[in-house]
Amino acid sequence: MQRILVVVTSHSELGSTGRPTGYYLDEVAIPYYAFIEKGFDVDFASPLGGAAPVDPGSLSAADDPTSPAARFRADEDAQDLMASTGRLADVDPSAYAAVFVAGGHGAMWDLPFDADLARVVAAIDAAAGVVSAVCHGPAGLVGATRSDGSPVVSGRRVAVFTDAEEAAAGLTEVVPFLLESRFRELGASVVAAPLWADNAVRDGNLVTGQNPASAGSVAALVLEAVGL
Repeated sequence: MQRILVVVTSHSELGSTGRPTGYYLDEVAIPYYAFIEKGFDVDFASPLGGAAPVDPGSLSAADDPTSPAARFRADEDAQDLMASTGRLADVDPSAYAAVFVAGGHGAMWDLPFDADLARVVAAIDAAAGVVSAVCHGPAGLVGATRSDGSPVVSGRRVAVFTDAEEAAAGLTEVVPFLLESRFRELGASVVAAPLWADNAVRDGNLVTGQNPASAGSVAALVLEAVGL
């Protein structure tokens, strides 16, 4: 199989603050180019399908014209993909070698509660495909369970956006739950690095990263896990 599914949020508002959010640009752009440059086809999907909102706070990454973010923003093919994401309800998980869930705060509001995403993650994990996510993207893994009903992340080492990072962002009281705390409740072993440090963890076919700085390291571990 030579396809990777990238999942992004459809949610565009930061709780009841009135502030916009969405997917985080670097967390899509960096893995996207890492994957396609190794010959993978990449499909995008979201809970609602259609245009995926980008977190405006992440757009400054494209100020550097040499960055993957700038390349992604200027890439007509990539922008067409983001304007027409597929619906998670229509995804056949057997078509993919890996699923990668991008972050951005929007992911906290829709991905944890999306039954179709839970279905896709559980199926790819059960088939020994690669399950991966970065920053707030691991929120999309919390609903996935094994055939025995236990959480897919139970008993596994993970890196996720930490409670300390959420506090530093001033959003502890805004997000629906704290990601690190939820993963510990699910039985995962959270490997936490200092604030904003590059931190990616691979545990078998599960690859996770702590924050936007970890996007490249997560992508590299995903490619390692699929045998490249």
